[in-house]
Amino acid sequence: MPPFIHKSLDAEEKLALLSRDSQYDLACACGTNTDEHRRRSSDQKWIYPVALPTGGTTFLFKTLISNECVSNCKYCPLRAGSNARRCSLAPEEVAGAFLSYQRAGRVGGLFLSSAVTRDPDTTMERLNRAALILRKRQFRGYIHLKIIPGASDDAISQSISLASAVSLNIETAGEHNFRHLSTTKNYSRDIIRSIEFISRLTAKGSRYERVKQTTQFIVGASTETDKELIDSSWKLYREMALSRIYFSAYQRGAGSADLPGERSLRSNGELLTREHRLYQVDWLLRRYGFEASEIPLDSEGNLSLTTDPKETWARLHPEFFPVNLNKDDKYRLIRVPGLGETYVSRILAFRKNGTRLRSLDDIGRQNKTLGKARDYVTF
Repeated sequence: MPPFIHKSLDAEEKLALLSRDSQYDLACACGTNTDEHRRRSSDQKWIYPVALPTGGTTFLFKTLISNECVSNCKYCPLRAGSNARRCSLAPEEVAGAFLSYQRAGRVGGLFLSSAVTRDPDTTMERLNRAALILRKRQFRGYIHLKIIPGASDDAISQSISLASAVSLNIETAGEHNFRHLSTTKNYSRDIIRSIEFISRLTAKGSRYERVKQTTQFIVGASTETDKELIDSSWKLYREMALSRIYFSAYQRGAGSADLPGERSLRSNGELLTREHRLYQVDWLLRRYGFEASEIPLDSEGNLSLTTDPKETWARLHPEFFPVNLNKDDKYRLIRVPGLGETYVSRILAFRKNGTRLRSLDDIGRQNKTLGKARDYVTF
């Protein structure tokens, strides 16, 4: 069924619609704490925070350049044949709208994505042209560009030359899971090969090493296990040096009726908990020194929905404990349930100043999180 195009919308109405539809792509922001959650501006556009490579944060102006799509990603509400309200913006309109927000001090950067209009390179040309307009108008700030699966190397290279960060969504783990999601894209050629190409262009020591690469998994739309997602994430971090990986729980009713996620026995709430557990694992892999092989899984290769993975690991490794808060190093401290980076930094600072800790009360006010450490530490 061809898309139904509403030609009567003006630029502001299109922007309101397209910025709303951009909510399905999380590859520029992560809700690990309340300061990182998206919020609506006064005129009902989504504004997203993002951490800058130089430190600090800025708010992103986030929109699609078009939601007219020829791809059939079965999990996506904007897929070809769906009844989404369709429209597009010219690159000049996107650039002008962003600059008006930026000059007013309401945003500091841009996240620009798109549905696949006509073909990948036609779409990339529009995304890149919007970014080029901004660069020619002397905007030197943060631009995150979406890379369209199947885009040519030349189109990807131009995006990297213009952007501060790029992302191509991997969607799921492995070809066998991807087949459930799309028949118009080739997993190895259109996604994995392109992610590898971006990694080479942005590798340490390269001309574009300042450009960050992220990606996103759609969790629960296909048949993937948590083990497959964790192993894929580990490979993306270790072998392709991605900056961040994001997870988006599939919610029933958004996609095609023949999608495995529509037949899942898990509730939408359980899928959101699964997403949260995967973010906890991501933190363990990126920040706490865990390896993928250490993450505790059940017999089917999935994470516990009732216990966070760090606490599960601690229960399975009693030989590692207790940890001495006055003597042990950061590696051991960070593996204690309830002790995150803030508490560990506080402990090390006390020790550096010659303060001997005698109880958890010396670290901070007692709460549920810190209370988890009680059975795993000694003084």
